[in-house]
Amino acid sequence: MPTAHVNDIDIEYDTLGNPDGEPILLIMGLGMQLVSWPESFCDALVKQGFRLIRIDNRDSGLSTKLSHLGEPNVLMALLKLMLRLPLKAGYLLDDMAADAVGVLDALGIEKAHVVGVSMGGMIGQIFAARHPERILSLTSIMSTSGRRGLPEPTKDARKVLFRRPPIEKGVDAVTWHFVQTVRIIGSREFMPTDDTLYQRIRIGVERSLEPVGTTRQLLAIAASGDRVELLKQVHVPTLVIHGKADPLVPVECGRDTARLVPGAVMKEVDGMGHDLPDALMPQITQWIGEHCRAASSADQVSAELQAAQA
Repeated sequence: MPTAHVNDIDIEYDTLGNPDGEPILLIMGLGMQLVSWPESFCDALVKQGFRLIRIDNRDSGLSTKLSHLGEPNVLMALLKLMLRLPLKAGYLLDDMAADAVGVLDALGIEKAHVVGVSMGGMIGQIFAARHPERILSLTSIMSTSGRRGLPEPTKDARKVLFRRPPIEKGVDAVTWHFVQTVRIIGSREFMPTDDTLYQRIRIGVERSLEPVGTTRQLLAIAASGDRVELLKQVHVPTLVIHGKADPLVPVECGRDTARLVPGAVMKEVDGMGHDLPDALMPQITQWIGEHCRAASSADQVSAELQAAQA
């Protein structure tokens, strides 16, 4: 796979679909990799004519691991967060958004649609606010504004978020660890078999495993603060998609995001948890495709009007 050297690190990426199609930049969530995007999701958007750019965020997948930053003290970070004390992190979500812009630079892409899941949605929100000239539309999936006071994860979801994979026991044990994680936070109404989950997850485990990198990403989320004021500055067409059965990032978090972004459209999905189940991909990819095409048309009209006035 190709690599883009941006911000003094390497970001792994790949592309799918028609090279001349409208570009959609896909940004995954906490500890996830570009191969974590479901095949059904990618295939559906490729069939609609889009060009997909999938990236490994810093500290995950085959992108640079910032091992020199060490392992954060999560308990201390949580204590500081509760006491509203300043948190220091080796990097912030703003840096991860800048990484994504750097990938577009490397590919010579002036503007792209941005689709982000969970932490990737947070990065996409920052991308839209900080780099409006580089984005055509934003789709924020199962994400949040980070506002204090929003509903928190369920007890089981919170527990699994901080549970470390048993690396010392080998690939098989680590894979089953993540199978159980998906069982807790995923869409129970649309849950695949254990064998299907195992086969999908093992691909990522064998490709790369960096639990400490995931912890550094978690610290970046905490240290970056909320995006309440930033979301009010987002003026690109925005679609917010959220599952009503999400135990990790409750649907109220998506609703708050949609309320803050001027003109945002909210789509709530019955039975959807904190995952992208195959059964829901036809509807979700249809929404995204329609959203992106409408945004592209509006951008083209705006460009023509500016040209006429020049």
